[in-house]
Amino acid sequence: MNLFRALLTVSGFTLLSRVTGLARETLIARAFGASQYTDAFYVAFRIPNLLRRISAEGAFSQAFVPILAEFKNQKGHDATRALVDATSTVLAWALAILSLLGIFGASFVVIVVASGLKSDGQAFPLAVTMTRIMFPYIVFISLTSLASGVLNTYKQFSLPAFAPVLLNVSFITAAVAFAPHMKQPVYALAWAVIVGGVLQFIVQLPGLKRIDMMPRIGMNPLKALAHRGVKRVLAKMVPAMFAVSVAQISLIINTNIASRLGPGAVSWINYADRLMEFPTALLGVALGTILLPSLSKAHVDADPHEYSALLDWGLRVTFLLAAPSAVALFFFAEPLTATLFHYGKFDATSVIMTGRALAAYGVGLVGLILIKILAPGFYARQDIKTPVKIGVGVLIATQISNYLFVPIFSHAGLTLSVGLGACMNALLLFIGLRRRGIYMPSSGWTTFFVQLLGACLVLAGAMHWCAISYDWIAMRHEPLARIALLGACLVLFAALYFGMLWLMGFKYAYFKRRTK
Repeated sequence: MNLFRALLTVSGFTLLSRVTGLARETLIARAFGASQYTDAFYVAFRIPNLLRRISAEGAFSQAFVPILAEFKNQKGHDATRALVDATSTVLAWALAILSLLGIFGASFVVIVVASGLKSDGQAFPLAVTMTRIMFPYIVFISLTSLASGVLNTYKQFSLPAFAPVLLNVSFITAAVAFAPHMKQPVYALAWAVIVGGVLQFIVQLPGLKRIDMMPRIGMNPLKALAHRGVKRVLAKMVPAMFAVSVAQISLIINTNIASRLGPGAVSWINYADRLMEFPTALLGVALGTILLPSLSKAHVDADPHEYSALLDWGLRVTFLLAAPSAVALFFFAEPLTATLFHYGKFDATSVIMTGRALAAYGVGLVGLILIKILAPGFYARQDIKTPVKIGVGVLIATQISNYLFVPIFSHAGLTLSVGLGACMNALLLFIGLRRRGIYMPSSGWTTFFVQLLGACLVLAGAMHWCAISYDWIAMRHEPLARIALLGACLVLFAALYFGMLWLMGFKYAYFKRRTK
């Protein structure tokens, strides 16, 4: 398998997902701005979205895929299918019960996530109602993550990467076609979440059918729970849930803090999240998706050289593409925010405040992405304890940072804490891999970093000049001109960055790597 081609496939569909995601956020910003309505919706969406990230991009996949790969490579098709059936049965029943608890306990959930809304007589009941509507989403999205894990293990990356697009399409349809006709328009967004979750699961069924891995959900979850493979998955998943979700737990805590900073703060952070997630999904999620099955296979095959080489390739790709993305978030935050969101009810103040949160994310963007490359280095070897220990320390450090930064930077201090915590997490994961001899860097890293530094310095200068040379907020009345200018700037930046690397003798051929 050509890893770079697989990365392009996953990243291409992920790009489509993020583009439609930006379209959805632009429509929401235009219709609702940054208000108590959007605060209520984003608070309500935090819980199912947190669980999506834990399952689809974190603990479940990290625990399930290595064991599934082991069954596939060592035990044969029938045993692998039995594992899939048993896991899907336990997952469906457990999450159905959790959904019922979430629906009945929605008020408590909202208080935990955003206690500051309790003082807002309008936002709190809206958030509670939307939490009840959206909670069943976790059932469908978790089954979707199971289907994705199976397909990825069989090197079928396209359908899992395409599925998130359908959630965004559901949002866009709801915002355009249904919201204007509802008594409470924001409820259309909540129902869109459920529809999107169902569609994401259904779209992957043809792929599962082709490889004869269509999950069969049984009526006896206790029997499924007794399956040896399921027990192993659960044993790995429970601690991994915390280890790979440190940033998400911090976001939940930060949402509670933000809800106390005044109307709009929750929404400003959410809009910054959407832009920050663009590079983290294109790079971190995509790389993690294609590396985990290959790392798991290398571990099963007892091939430490291949294991280390895969990590080395993933880290170099990350630095190559994450570094300029971090520079862009830091130096070009306001132009990006203004061009994408500054329409309708999304005013100039919201542009400035969202831009500050986004720039703070830029400080820690590389760390946020590196975690998704380094964590699989442990999970493919079924090592859960190390990331858990690191996660506990990072979570504590992140909250200490909040006490230091929030009084100074307000809501932007929250995003800064998350980013710095991610950098600390990534550094400790890297040290752990090196000390255990799991990862042995190949030659040429010093030259690689010198080339990246030179290109990024030139890029930062160009971005800063473009950011201050045009009044991006004042161009609101010329939206097409602003969009065209942003597009021209991004093309210029890309040409400048990769051109500088080429002039310094950068070797692009290294990234055309193949694996078994």
